[in-house]
Amino acid sequence: MVDQPRLAPESAEFASRSGTSATRRAFPQQGVPLIHGINRLGLWTLYVKEVRRFIKVQTQTIWAPAVTTLLFLVIFTVAMGRGDRTILGVNFATFVAPGLIMMGMMNNAFQNASFSFLAGKIQGTIVDYLMPPLSTGELMAGMIAGAMTRGILVGLALAGAMLLWPGVSLGVAHPWAVVWFALMGTALLSLVGLLSSVWAEKFDHNAAVTNFVVQPLALLSGTFYVIDNLSPAFQQVSRVNPFFYVISGFRFGFLGQSDIGATNEAVLHGALGLGLLNAVLAYVTYRVLKSGWKLKG
Repeated sequence: MVDQPRLAPESAEFASRSGTSATRRAFPQQGVPLIHGINRLGLWTLYVKEVRRFIKVQTQTIWAPAVTTLLFLVIFTVAMGRGDRTILGVNFATFVAPGLIMMGMMNNAFQNASFSFLAGKIQGTIVDYLMPPLSTGELMAGMIAGAMTRGILVGLALAGAMLLWPGVSLGVAHPWAVVWFALMGTALLSLVGLLSSVWAEKFDHNAAVTNFVVQPLALLSGTFYVIDNLSPAFQQVSRVNPFFYVISGFRFGFLGQSDIGATNEAVLHGALGLGLLNAVLAYVTYRVLKSGWKLKG
């Protein structure tokens, strides 16, 4: 909560003489808000605002991306899934489905997080984010949580649609891996999207990040193949791609198998590595927002 503004010296002296003990405490400097603890109401309000923004156009923000990603399943299943082809002991449709779900979640988390600040800067409404009595951490948390919510909703829509596709089985082998990698994947792309939104000055800049960074990393992450089929050099390249660990770890949660490594410990190491990467990226994002770079003229 924000403290009441400091009384003018004359008013404070008058109140002190009148015997009002409540006014004898120290007040913050006039015009400087002082927030104790977490502004829960403000954080919740920002989160609800972000969710309502994409829910109002859910046909465009949830169902359209789900249908587009579902088309990948249809095309690749028809093109590569014939002849009872199996990968990691399951048919091709079951193998590729978790990767497509995770790819749709990450792409939409990025799109949501990369829109808010950029639209505010272009439309001149960025003050709506900067003026409320929210700390930098609360502002960042509200926007990241909203973006992650959109990604998870797209994932749920995709999972429901893929269950209706012939040959797809989405039995969960390791629930912890499904939940952890879903959260880490959407958080990773939400943080990248928020940084992109701060850096970009027009929608072309944001589109460049999508086309030259996010999409290539997502498509070359092992969504449609196992990296064992690649040459040793390209396998090493894949292993420095964080999207590979998100996709493969999420797939491990459904199939119980992964190309991260031959043991479950390898998947756990990948999970911890993603957590560390998100922690570092969150710190960088916090420092950028705290500095006001490209946000405060």
